[in-house]
Amino acid sequence: MIDQAVTDFSRPATGGQEFRLSEQRGSALVLYFYPKDSTPGCTTEASDFRDLHDEFASAGCRIAGVSRDSLKSHENFKAKLELPFPLLSDVDESLCGQFDVIKMKSMYGKACRGIERSTFVIDAEGVLRREWRGVKTAGHAAQVLDFVKSL
Repeated sequence: MIDQAVTDFSRPATGGQEFRLSEQRGSALVLYFYPKDSTPGCTTEASDFRDLHDEFASAGCRIAGVSRDSLKSHENFKAKLELPFPLLSDVDESLCGQFDVIKMKSMYGKACRGIERSTFVIDAEGVLRREWRGVKTAGHAAQVLDFVKSL
């Protein structure tokens, strides 16, 4: 999928908005998928992207987070962390399926389906330029920013 155009999609987003990929043209986009609002790793990841938001914006890049949580959950998570970017709700897993991020995981010794923490950089023309899968949160946002600056 790298170096190929990403198929347009639309998802409900925080702030009562509808997020449409085609409307992001002209700016690069970091689309990061995370398992669940208000969990420790997801809080760290969102906070790191928040803290670097101005640098991403200066590099001509937008950020959006995606999980299967409801918009209500997203609104609470966004407000609590004061996130300056939208969170997209993918309750039906259609966007997760498009990016193939649903995996079998182990939680407390039981197998369950969940989102594999993954990040995608889509350039200003809508072409996928880089992906990270199985992300560890420590230092990840800075690594993504370094890549974005190289575009």
